[in-house]
Amino acid sequence: MSSFRRDKKDDEENSASLFQNLDKTSLLQEAKYFNSSPVNPNKCIHILTKIIYLLNQGETLNTQEATDVFFATTKLFQSKNVMLRRLVYLCIKELSSMAQDVIIVTSSLTKDMTGKEDMYRAAAIRALYSITDSNMIQAIERYMKQAIVDKNPAVSSAALVSALHLSATAPDLVRRWVNEAQEAVMSENVMVSYHALGVVAVSKRNDRLSTVKLVTKLTTSSLRSPFALCLLIRHAAKLVEENQNDSGESYLKFIESCLRHKSEIVVYEAAHAIVNLRNTARDLAQAVSVLQLFCSSSKATLRLAGARTLAMLTTKVPNTVAACAVDLENLISDPNRSVATLAITTLLATGAESSIDRLMKQISVFMSEISDEFKIVVVHAIRRLCSKYPRKHQALASFLAGMLRDEGGLQYKTAIADAIIALIEENPDAKESGLAHLCEFIEDCEHASLAVRILHVLGREGPKAKQPSRYIRYIYNRVILESGAVRAAAVTTVARFGAAREELLPNIRVLLARCQLDDDDEVRDRAILFSAILDSGDRQLIEDLITNVSVPNPVLLEKALSDHMNTDPEQPFDISIVPTKEEHKELEDITPQIETHKQAPASLEEVYSDQLKVIPGIEKLGPLFKTSEPVDLTEPETEYRVRCVRHVFSRHLLLQFECLNTLRDQLLKNVYIRLEPAPEYKILCEIPCDQLPFDKQGSVFCLLEFPKNPMDTMISFGATMEFVVHDCDPTTGEPDSGEGYADTYPIEEVEIGCAEQFRTRAATDDWEANWERAASAAEACDTFALSQSDVNEAAAAVCKHLGLPRSAISGDAVKEICGGGLWREGVPMLVRARLASSQGSVTMQLIARSPREDIATLILAAVG
Repeated sequence: MSSFRRDKKDDEENSASLFQNLDKTSLLQEAKYFNSSPVNPNKCIHILTKIIYLLNQGETLNTQEATDVFFATTKLFQSKNVMLRRLVYLCIKELSSMAQDVIIVTSSLTKDMTGKEDMYRAAAIRALYSITDSNMIQAIERYMKQAIVDKNPAVSSAALVSALHLSATAPDLVRRWVNEAQEAVMSENVMVSYHALGVVAVSKRNDRLSTVKLVTKLTTSSLRSPFALCLLIRHAAKLVEENQNDSGESYLKFIESCLRHKSEIVVYEAAHAIVNLRNTARDLAQAVSVLQLFCSSSKATLRLAGARTLAMLTTKVPNTVAACAVDLENLISDPNRSVATLAITTLLATGAESSIDRLMKQISVFMSEISDEFKIVVVHAIRRLCSKYPRKHQALASFLAGMLRDEGGLQYKTAIADAIIALIEENPDAKESGLAHLCEFIEDCEHASLAVRILHVLGREGPKAKQPSRYIRYIYNRVILESGAVRAAAVTTVARFGAAREELLPNIRVLLARCQLDDDDEVRDRAILFSAILDSGDRQLIEDLITNVSVPNPVLLEKALSDHMNTDPEQPFDISIVPTKEEHKELEDITPQIETHKQAPASLEEVYSDQLKVIPGIEKLGPLFKTSEPVDLTEPETEYRVRCVRHVFSRHLLLQFECLNTLRDQLLKNVYIRLEPAPEYKILCEIPCDQLPFDKQGSVFCLLEFPKNPMDTMISFGATMEFVVHDCDPTTGEPDSGEGYADTYPIEEVEIGCAEQFRTRAATDDWEANWERAASAAEACDTFALSQSDVNEAAAAVCKHLGLPRSAISGDAVKEICGGGLWREGVPMLVRARLASSQGSVTMQLIARSPREDIATLILAAVG
């Protein structure tokens, strides 16, 4: 073993020269040395090290190059040098995904994994799973089982980790190794126990009863591995979340007992689990005490863990975290700036209004010393303060504006701009100063996307300010100084000022006339269009095309246009029935921690659009108008689970039934959903699911045509699931020979209501003006006595029936619901409701206006 020892100083000196200016071509020539006989082990080690380094730096080899190097490397199996052989295994793993015919080394690897040299066995097992498929692994299944319970922990861990990787591609195969893995769970080696528990848990993840038995058994045993205990805590916490009753109490007690464990990682894992499970200050006391001790630890990792978890807890129970204020204040001067930042932001979230100025001064001392991701944490904390203490808006906005002027990336600047925009929207007193800060920022903004967004905000909020003319200079400067995209956005913003404030219209016309001489086509076209609209004097046209322009979802718009061009390009395209792009606002409670930046969530229509391509002739139905949330048609514990997704087109309804088979010993084929016939609807086609294996979701589709009379569309369909059952081997999933037998399974009724046929929105600032303009439209009015006794519950129920968001509700004693929307055939509607409570009952007056009387009547019928 002495040959493996290297002096650390020598490694540091040689590493720079060894890997400097590596060239793939010359390295491939060097690899041909492996074909020599005999070879110098040290030279081969040197070449293999460079190959592995090059591959890990992102260099790619084509198939021929990878295959040549792979087979040259296999010649080194004849060497007896231990270090060289272990590098050969690593190189095989790296090249296995690029080279051809890698399966040829299976026999050599199998020989090594069953040999006497432990240094080879573990590495051979890891290389073997990467080059073979599940069918070939079955041939050496006996050896894998033996390796799992091997006395050598390196061999056992290698087999278990390989099993974890194989569970994704061959879960049935890995299930046959559970007995050996359960034996390894009680190993004295900490890593073997941890890996074994991972294999057992993955094998039982789809069998809830087996998972409960496993966790119950292990919580009463004495696991020695802290890593395995951490994994067990996570599974126990998951069971507590699923069982919000007494059955989860035993798991909760186990997690609380882990707070007294001698291992720090187990203690933290238990505290973290409790913080995410419990919501009351009394239940959190033990966990908070542990985290408080972490904050005073001499280890920076524990201080960071304690501060970060307490920061997460501020969104749930800030009063509990406030008790740790003394410990957190001691962390403000921590040499680790990450810890100091989290401590400051937590204090900001839990502190009193009087302490804000002092904390802000302390933040400004080290803001330049921390990275952008921690600066974003500070920005989120300040944004929460703006909502919590509106009277401090001036100081907070000034601090944010100062941060805007500092150096930083796009994400950091966007977070600050979001905070100022949220302050403008939530606090009317902060509007003038907030807009002024944004105007100053875009003078030097180097990010075009951010400048466009700020211009959009200025166009929306600027005309509502007391002195809107003061912002026009900043906006018009963008037309002169910026790129084409920013100039085009500035033209739109200028037009919005002219549309909203008539006293500014003469000056706006002059500015738009100048923009018509711009070099960019987009800028010129926008200027000409907006000038013509403003000169027309048509308020409705101005509202629709300048002030309140609905932005369609770009993904669905592209698909709708493509379908339109392929089916009926001669007809005019109706853009109004394409779902709009909803603005996903951030949650009010932003957790002050380092967050991973995820892609914005897609709409339901986008999520399901690819799945609908299996419907023949789907493009002829026109654009998808709306996709509703899935509705469960069976209980969660049943053997077959079915939920319905309703896809609405202008004249057609597509029902997608998502089916799941939870029986391991059954394979379902030719799965249909039979709807009870309704005379109003016409069933056009049914597309079954060919087969439904265990734990793999499949979909059944039913396409229907809506009745011509909107009043006939609200109906319930009785439904039954029909299928052919084939018994199968629960281990392999292979069906038995035979034709199977037909069976049925009743499911709940499928309801089609009013909400599915409308895309609705809450009232906007100009809603009253739109309501008055719609006075000449058809109107339906009625008074209802609602079944609810509480006016708040009644208002929420009405919104649910009509598909309106909860934000459409306003008022205190007398609730008012105001909103509007679009029917599936592109017909607009407005709705207003007033709800009042009297003597334990709720009365509602509901008014609906629409160009079509039957649509207005439909809204009333949905409530009645």
